[in-house]
Amino acid sequence: MAIFGRNVKYSTVRQGKVKKEIPSGVWLKCKKCSEAVFKDSLSENLYVCPKCGYHNPISAQKRIELLTDEGSFKEIYANLESIDTLKFTGTASYHDKIEQNQKKTGMKDAILCGEASIEGFKYTIGVMDFRFLGASMGSVVGEKVTRLTEYATKKGLPLVICTASGGARMYEGMLSLMQMAKTSAALARHKDAGLPYIVILTHPTTAGVTASYASLGDLHLAEPGALVGFAGPRVIKQTTQSELPDGFQSSEFLLDKGFVDRIIHRKYLKHELALFLDYFSTGKSKKAVAK
Repeated sequence: MAIFGRNVKYSTVRQGKVKKEIPSGVWLKCKKCSEAVFKDSLSENLYVCPKCGYHNPISAQKRIELLTDEGSFKEIYANLESIDTLKFTGTASYHDKIEQNQKKTGMKDAILCGEASIEGFKYTIGVMDFRFLGASMGSVVGEKVTRLTEYATKKGLPLVICTASGGARMYEGMLSLMQMAKTSAALARHKDAGLPYIVILTHPTTAGVTASYASLGDLHLAEPGALVGFAGPRVIKQTTQSELPDGFQSSEFLLDKGFVDRIIHRKYLKHELALFLDYFSTGKSKKAVAK
């Protein structure tokens, strides 16, 4: 007997019972609580597990949608691409890795930058994407952060950067480490202009990014459960030969120690960010969007 159902496959009938086969991709396993989560429910909940609150990483494009008024984002410096200056070779060349990640993410490199508005406030935003080579900071990431900061300084606009990174891009050697100083210098000039800089720390934010522009904000916000630090807990434990405190390097731990100013659930982030921009800007960046 043939039985038909929408998007559901059935096996042969055995002893009057029908065994159902669930199509792949309908249910996902939460990385934290290991519970099965309906994929559509996860999407509707901004990719936050409805059972344990685990904040799954999201793409830079999705985060920009979340943190900007609809249709307001205008990308800048979109055509900057990394080049293989050192002619790095390994299991695959650096050039090949760049091409593979560009196809996978639809991005030129690991950060999207632009100008946008949020609840009517004009500001500049940069969003890192961990899918692109672990959001490692190479010459293009450093250059785009620097140019975005200089653009914000020139335009008199607040700056927001959402960080997520495994650190410096060692395919570029010393050139990747130079980005720490370059981005920090640009941020110092932005600060001297009296303009606010807000960092949103997402999981994970580590190494050279943490040691530079991720630690220089006037305000440090974080998503729940984000790993934030220089070296990872395992490396630190092996190096110091000591037991680490519970929750070490989590956003909750850093909130308790004073590095993180506020932890915000993803669904409240847009509204609270707009409130902070209003407070720090004293209304200077407010511009009504007339449609």
